[in-house]
Amino acid sequence: MNTSADDLTFMKKALELARRGIGQVSPGALVGAVVVKHGDIVGEGFYQYDRRKHAEVIAVEKAGRKAAGATLYLNLEPCSHFGRTPPCADFLIQNKIRRVVCAMKDPNPLVSGKGFQKLRKAGIPVETGLLGDEAARLNEQFVKHVATGKPFVTLKTAMTLDGKIAFPNQKRGSITWITGESARRRVHDIRHAHDAILVGINTVLKDDPQLTDRSGRPRRRRLLRVILDAQLRLPLRSQIVRSAHEDVLAFCQTSAKKSAGPALAKHGVEVVPCLKTGLSTSANWNNILKELGKRQIQSLLIEGGAATNSSALRAGVVDKFHFFIAPKILNGRDAVPVFAEDLGRSSRVPASVDLWSIEFVGEDLLVTAYAVN
Repeated sequence: MNTSADDLTFMKKALELARRGIGQVSPGALVGAVVVKHGDIVGEGFYQYDRRKHAEVIAVEKAGRKAAGATLYLNLEPCSHFGRTPPCADFLIQNKIRRVVCAMKDPNPLVSGKGFQKLRKAGIPVETGLLGDEAARLNEQFVKHVATGKPFVTLKTAMTLDGKIAFPNQKRGSITWITGESARRRVHDIRHAHDAILVGINTVLKDDPQLTDRSGRPRRRRLLRVILDAQLRLPLRSQIVRSAHEDVLAFCQTSAKKSAGPALAKHGVEVVPCLKTGLSTSANWNNILKELGKRQIQSLLIEGGAATNSSALRAGVVDKFHFFIAPKILNGRDAVPVFAEDLGRSSRVPASVDLWSIEFVGEDLLVTAYAVN
């Protein structure tokens, strides 16, 4: 395609609009749209699941009569089928959009190029691929969930320069922060961008965390708090149980549900017996991700301790990593490491990662990378 400076500017605007939907679109995609006529923006919009209308429809409606003969910029292919809404491709044709510039094809098999075909058949030129890589990264959670039925998995941890995540002999419920305030605020931004957060029972017993999204930003549904708890040792007086409101899920073994499950259920905790002996098995993680996928959870954030981190890596389920690194050294024999054991060559751990970004967040360093399997 022949990309102009204006095309690039307006596509960046579409991506910027799409990001405004973070926390409000799952299980859908982040989509932004811009209608441009004679070099001026005459309509724009972004998608929010509960408001139903797609971004391009919102943008064209705002443009009104000016949409006729205009160019539409959007980051994801217009739908071509009847779903929660009528086909957007038909709407664009009816409103006489002259040209469409789109970043990427929709991975949903119900669309997957059919929207482009419908537009071209109606005589509307369609140009694709502009900022396509950026668009794919923006919707990485949606893309994986549509393709596999399982959530996109991010592992986030905060550690010292020598790879420690907790001080030794820390009292239950007391927290000595590894990172600074800026990094802790960023963590809540990361939580806000996910549907569910997962920890192991040891983290609950040691830290008594809330595991909530305290970013202050609007989100469509509560952050689902997931506990890996084979024997159902989750205390009824823990902050998680006391604040449960159809947003706590405990995965356990079948025998544990029979004994401790009813008490937790009375307190609003959903108990699912899908774990077998040995948490680190691929079968366990496969069951966990399938169960979450059934609940339309398209993104999962692991904030576990050493054992949970290691088991996720051994099972090869991590797609993305956020490592917050503090300028500190614990150098204590009893300090808790990021990973509980030598992962070994026999594991399915990525041999390397695709380093995506390195940035300072306050006094700490944030390293973001993707798994390379």
